[in-house]
Amino acid sequence: MGIAHLEAESESVSFTDLSRNPKGVAARAAALGRLRVTHRDAPDMVLTTAARAEYDEENLTTASRLFLALMKQDDGAKALLLALPEVFPWVRHLDAEEVRAFTVELLEALSDAAELGAGESVHRAIISWRATARINADPEQLRESLRPLEDDNLGPVEVPA
Repeated sequence: MGIAHLEAESESVSFTDLSRNPKGVAARAAALGRLRVTHRDAPDMVLTTAARAEYDEENLTTASRLFLALMKQDDGAKALLLALPEVFPWVRHLDAEEVRAFTVELLEALSDAAELGAGESVHRAIISWRATARINADPEQLRESLRPLEDDNLGPVEVPA
């Protein structure tokens, strides 16, 4: 579930509200399905029921496994590659090999998120490939990224003990 979806769907309470009225906040979270807890000095948190969290994990695992199974079939892989620009419009700045590499990396990251709880891997795959697309879209950045280094000696390398 994306952050935008979470923000659109949930209400929020402050961390102070949670500490002052934990039963009331917990009841509200259970009724809503999830509740954002804002904290002035720390990242926001989400309060949800264990059952809801388990459903979310099961949904992610199912979707991940379905996409991986589709990638193993020619027609499924073709459909995923054709659908990618609708989900990520910036892939138009990637060449065909880069799009395939992004697709594989994204599906592997989704699998890692589902099977290992490594959700940050999905975010990392998306932002790194979006950065590649951004460079490809700007002729000056692309030229600079392809320019050979002028000096083979980039200085001393420190090896931690």
